[in-house]
Parts: sequence; structure tokens; C-alpha cells
Amino acid sequence: MRITLAGLDRSRYGAHSLRRVKATLFDRKTGNLRAAQLPLGHEKVESTLRYLGIEVEDALETSEQVDD
Repeated sequence: MRITLAGLDRSRYGAHSLRRVKATLFDRKTGNLRAAQLPLGHEKVESTLRYLGIEVEDALETSEQVDD
């Protein structure tokens, strides 16, 4: 399994946690939630927000601050 190949302990990491980390890194690195949404296969950006643990209200507030 890829987890072992990466030198990680299989008892501490699973495919789901690595998938979530990858999506989080996409979002942080690009600042583009759509870049995280596509590989996850989410149809709605709201699903991706929830998956990453981002509240919709927080995302909207941050977006408004960037526009200022």
C-alpha cells in the first residue's frame, strides 16, 4: 500500500486521511477550492467545504475580505 511506501505507519494513517490531506493541501497551496473539489469528485463546492471542515459562512466572510 502507498502508505507503507511513504514510510508511514498503516495503523495511524488510512486512505481517507491521506485523501483529505491532499485536498487540504490543494486548497491551501492554490487558494482555489475548485482545485480541491475536482480530484475529490464532489459535484458541489459546499460538499468540499464540509469535507475540509470549512464553514460556508467562514468561506464567504474570507471571500468578502479579499474583495475589499
